[in-house]
Amino acid sequence: QVRLAESGGGSVQAGGSLRLSCAASGVTSNWYMAWFRQAPGKEREGVAVFDRFRLTNYADSVKGRFTVSLDNAKNTLYLQMDSLKFEDTAMYYCAAGYGGYRGLEARWYAYWGQGTQVTVSS
Repeated sequence: QVRLAESGGGSVQAGGSLRLSCAASGVTSNWYMAWFRQAPGKEREGVAVFDRFRLTNYADSVKGRFTVSLDNAKNTLYLQMDSLKFEDTAMYYCAAGYGGYRGLEARWYAYWGQGTQVTVSS
């Protein structure tokens, strides 16, 4: 059974940094994992994906500021967020799917965590 548990959210001033963690169980090397976010009144948006070949892909809005990584030993996906902006405020979700996908469309992710809130004050 796949379980995803996010942590690390919080409140930070614009320009600051946060690191999100997603502890995964039931996920092996043939899975792809990603971070999504959803702000109030907006649709869920793909942020960054880490695929089974250890390749990454980012939304244009976060390129150069966010970094996704995976610690295989801890089975934990991270999202390092630097130079945070007010518009990064959202609930952040970890998601996973099995196979070779490396995109950021939510419909291709079968498993989701409960989310962790990130609030950036301007």
